[in-house]
Amino acid sequence: MPALSFELQHTDAASKARAGKITTDHGEILTPIFMPVGTVGTVKAVTQQQLHDVVQAQIILGNTYHLYLRPGLEVLEAAGGLHQFNGWHKPILTDSGGYQVFSLAAQRKIKEEGVTFRSHIDGSKLLFTPERVMDIQRSIGADIIMAFDECPPYPSEYKYAMDSMHLTHRWLDRCIGRLADTQPKYGYDQNLFPIVQGGTYKDLRKASAEFISSKNAVGNAIGGLSVGEPPEMMYEYCAWSCEHLPWQKPRYLMGVGTPWDLLECISHGVDMFDCVMPTRNGRNAMLFTSKGVINIDNKKWEKDFSVLDEVLDNGVSNYYTKAYVRHLFKAGEILGLQLASMQNLSFYLWLIGQAREHIIAGDFDSWRRAMIPVLKTRL
Repeated sequence: MPALSFELQHTDAASKARAGKITTDHGEILTPIFMPVGTVGTVKAVTQQQLHDVVQAQIILGNTYHLYLRPGLEVLEAAGGLHQFNGWHKPILTDSGGYQVFSLAAQRKIKEEGVTFRSHIDGSKLLFTPERVMDIQRSIGADIIMAFDECPPYPSEYKYAMDSMHLTHRWLDRCIGRLADTQPKYGYDQNLFPIVQGGTYKDLRKASAEFISSKNAVGNAIGGLSVGEPPEMMYEYCAWSCEHLPWQKPRYLMGVGTPWDLLECISHGVDMFDCVMPTRNGRNAMLFTSKGVINIDNKKWEKDFSVLDEVLDNGVSNYYTKAYVRHLFKAGEILGLQLASMQNLSFYLWLIGQAREHIIAGDFDSWRRAMIPVLKTRL
C-alpha cells in the first residue's frame, strides 16, 4: 500500500460526485471533505479540542509561508513537527505558499529560480524556490504537501497563463526531484499533490491536468480558481479540470468556497476543499445554517431565543441562542467570534457529510438541486 491510499467507495448515477476514503499515517479521511484553514497552525478562534469534538474535523490545513515566518522552522523541528507543536494528531495538509505568490503581488518577484518575497511582518527579503519549499514542508511535517506553483490572476492574457503553467510544471519537476533526495523527518510519510494551472483556457487546463497526471502522484489539486472569475466560470473550469484528472485518485479544489460552491463542485467530481470563509465570515457576524444565511448583527435577532441551528447536534449550534450570540457581538465579547466560527465550521462539515450520505444513497444530484436554494436564503 502506498503512503497515502484512496478508496473510491460510491458514485452518484446522475452526476460525477463520489464518496471515498483517504488513508494517511495520521488517520482516515472520509470524502468528500472540507478542511478548516489553520494558516499559522491554528484555526482562528477555535481550539484543537473544539475542532475534534464540536466541528468534527478530519483534517486541517496549514500554510508554508506563514509557518516559515512564525513560529519558524527551528521551533517546529524542536517540537517534532506541526502535529506535536499544535496538538492536532489527525491529518494535516500544507499549502506550499503558492497562493502568496498570487496574493502578495506587490511584494514579490517571480523568476525561474523561484519567488522573492518581502515579508509582510518585517519587510525582510525571502527567496522561495521549489527545493526550499519542499524542505520547509519536510520540517513542518504535514501528511499532504503541495507542489510550489504560480497562480495567475483573473483575467490573464493567454501568453501569461501559458508561461505561468509551464513554469509551474518545471517547478513541479524540481519539487519531485527534491523529495526524492530527502526523507520525512518525523517517522511518517508525506505525500505530494501537484497542482493544475492554466487560467481560464481549456487547452491549457487540459495540458496541465495531463502533465501532472503523468507524474503519478497519489493525489492531485486544482488551483487558479476562485480568484475573481464569475462562479459559473469557476464551476465550468473545475469540471473541465476534473475530466482530465485520474478518476481513481483524490482531487483537491483549492480555496473554494461558499456552501453552494462545495455542492456544485462535488457534483463535478471534487473530493477535498478548503476555504477561510466559514471562520472569516463568522468573525464578521455572518452565520451559515441549515436553513440559510444569518447576519447575527441584525436587530431582528435581539429577542430570538431559538438556537443557532437545531439540526446540528454539537453542543454549540443547538445550545446557544441567536439573541445571546447577537448580544456577544454587540458587546464585543470574544466568545461571540468563537461561537460563530464553530457554528460555521460545524455547518460546513455537516453539509459535506450530508453530501456523502446522499452520494451513498444514490440521490445526491436531486438533493443538491433542492438544497442550494435553501443554503442561499437570507434569513
